[in-house]
Amino acid sequence: IYLLSEKKNGRKLIGARYFNKGYAAYGGNITSKVSTARDYDGHGSHTLSTAGGNFVPGANVFGVGNGTAKGGSPKARVATYRVCFPPINDSECFDSDIMKAFDAAIDDGVDVISLSLGGDPSDYFDDGIAIGSFHANRNGVVVVASAGNSGPIPGTVSNTAPWLLTVGASTIDREFQADVKLQNGLYLKGTSLSKPLLTDTFYPLISAAVAKAAHATAEDAILCKAGTLDPKKVKGKILVCLRGENARMEKGEQARLAGAAGMILCNDKTTGNEIIADPHVLPATQINYTDGVALFSYVNKNKNPLGLLTPPKAVVNIKPAPFMASFSSRGPNTVTPEILKPDITAPGVNIIAAYSEGTSPTENAFDTRTTPFITESGTSMSCPHVSGIVGLLKTLYPKWSPAAIKSAITTTARTRDNTENPMTDAGEKKATPFAYGSGHIRPNRAMNPGLVYDLSVNDYLDFLCGIGYNQTLLSSFTGSNKPYDCPKKYSILNFNYPSITVPNLSGSITVHRKLKNVGTPGIYAVRIRQPAGFLVSVEPNILKFDKIGEEKSFKLKIKSKKADNDGEYVFGELLWSDGKHYVRSPITVS
Repeated sequence: IYLLSEKKNGRKLIGARYFNKGYAAYGGNITSKVSTARDYDGHGSHTLSTAGGNFVPGANVFGVGNGTAKGGSPKARVATYRVCFPPINDSECFDSDIMKAFDAAIDDGVDVISLSLGGDPSDYFDDGIAIGSFHANRNGVVVVASAGNSGPIPGTVSNTAPWLLTVGASTIDREFQADVKLQNGLYLKGTSLSKPLLTDTFYPLISAAVAKAAHATAEDAILCKAGTLDPKKVKGKILVCLRGENARMEKGEQARLAGAAGMILCNDKTTGNEIIADPHVLPATQINYTDGVALFSYVNKNKNPLGLLTPPKAVVNIKPAPFMASFSSRGPNTVTPEILKPDITAPGVNIIAAYSEGTSPTENAFDTRTTPFITESGTSMSCPHVSGIVGLLKTLYPKWSPAAIKSAITTTARTRDNTENPMTDAGEKKATPFAYGSGHIRPNRAMNPGLVYDLSVNDYLDFLCGIGYNQTLLSSFTGSNKPYDCPKKYSILNFNYPSITVPNLSGSITVHRKLKNVGTPGIYAVRIRQPAGFLVSVEPNILKFDKIGEEKSFKLKIKSKKADNDGEYVFGELLWSDGKHYVRSPITVS
């Protein structure tokens, strides 16, 4: 959270507050670790340093990945507002505390709020984040939020309000490789941040299903669940476990307790190519699904399977990158299907950032280690990447509205990876806007977008009118008992969002949008990539801008080629360009 803080005695202030009255009212145990803004979890330190951490040379994780760390806005003045505490009945962040923190942040004069939290998607009136972020937006504050970690299941994306900038998670082109070498010469690429094996020699390999305890099922044992392994079978060997159900590092602890020399964690089909560098408590690595199938085959078919793990090292220029993390929550938006969510994707896998030494790197009681830096993965990690970029854009363009900044980021995003092919999911299938929104963020392009889709507070209120909010509900957003004058005729399809989503189209429809010039004068021509089964036309197809701030409207007609396309979503693209700027919007239709 970026704070334009005052100076006291010539020194810049850094703010830290906590809000726990809602937590306490629900029955939370108010201890010294709760009544403080200090981070005993690591999540807040990691996300805040990603957004606004200063330049720190010599940052590394247990000696791996050494270099200079910095946040997205490395010279920013930051404030942290703690609203999450030890869980009560699976609840740890309460709306009343979140909304109080929003009030404090707005009052403190922040420019950007980075919100690496969220819950299940719900109606905006029932969502404290939606209400709090609306009031922040009214005050010119950009609110960036995580999309959630419930992917790849469709319809799981959270923080769905259109005034939020909602961020999915994708990979980067750096990996922390700790590979698997088999005695038959097969070499499998893995990733890890755990310590290396005691000796650089081949060790016996054993499948966790074969190493099961007498009372355990093979199905539970292969997942390396607690109490399912027989130490007599495991001791001194490298244990091969399957990802899924229980936590990755808990599997490593079970391997250690059973006496394993090391562990290889194999992805299941759902997690595909998404391999995460974890600081396991024993020598370990994680491999993808395809390599896991090959490894299990080798171990199960050989009487004396042998293998070793190479020491972890940082490797860059990995291809393909980025691709979508399997955990990143997916659209469609279940609250308002006409609004595409997530809006954007950003780095969220194996991200090095600061960490609290008030907890262990695995956050488990069995781990007694501490570290000032760690890698973490999640949309919590991708969100502050975008927040940091927003901080830079606010510095460049302090008078731009939150919607203009959001448009600049989304319309300049990229949908191809570093092999020039379309971005994929972790399972190597082509990803869609329901995974990445408008695409993977490109900060340098965002600072010169050419045109933006702008929105005012009244536009958002008209949107709420359009989805059926009455005056009582609207008052929570207007902050006034005075009735809001809703438009007589309104279609939320004409809401000036930087993406175009039309669910359940029958026949044809015309959608209206408006673009504002924020760059040099220019003539923009339109290009369309048609969604399969639909015809799209734009009128006019040329927009001429003579000055900064000038606005031009256009109409986009979408017509179905056939009576029914089985309700499946298909995807296209709208692109305005003057030859220098490329203003791209995804088109999503069913």
